[in-house]
Amino acid sequence: METPLLSQVSWSVPTWDLFILIFFVVFVVLFGLTLGRSRILTALLSTYIGWAVVSNLPYLTEETSQKFNLGPVFVLKLVVFGAVLVISFFFLIRAGILPEGGEGVSHLPHIFLFSVFQAGLLISIVLSFLPPSTANSLAGITRTFFVSDIARFLWILAPIVGMFLVKKESESNKR
Repeated sequence: METPLLSQVSWSVPTWDLFILIFFVVFVVLFGLTLGRSRILTALLSTYIGWAVVSNLPYLTEETSQKFNLGPVFVLKLVVFGAVLVISFFFLIRAGILPEGGEGVSHLPHIFLFSVFQAGLLISIVLSFLPPSTANSLAGITRTFFVSDIARFLWILAPIVGMFLVKKESESNKR
């Protein structure tokens, strides 16, 4: 039986909502298979760093975006977010913030869980850069799961809670 939210996605005519759904699924599968748990956690940390920089950098204005011929300010925010995310990811990997293996056994459910969190957090952050008029034109399912204030809060909170629960689980397995 089809749910009312899924019926809002047009499967025959590609829309941004369909691309977002496809990105989410493909990202979760490929991201989880190509990176280990440690690198996924590093990517999550880098995502938080990128979001913090973009949220607080005072020069991300329409005038600055026009000065660099990037169009609307959300494109500038997206470029800065992507750059900070990639740069911080490589700095954190190089610094060895999280261990590569050893204690951090890569359980497939943990990898899948953190891949879902990473995909959801990325989509939610990127969609938060869109102007409200564009965000409001997305399908209800996309607005419900990624754009609404509560959805954004839950995507930001979920990886933190997940890290805490996985850490608790691994500590109880040691005993």
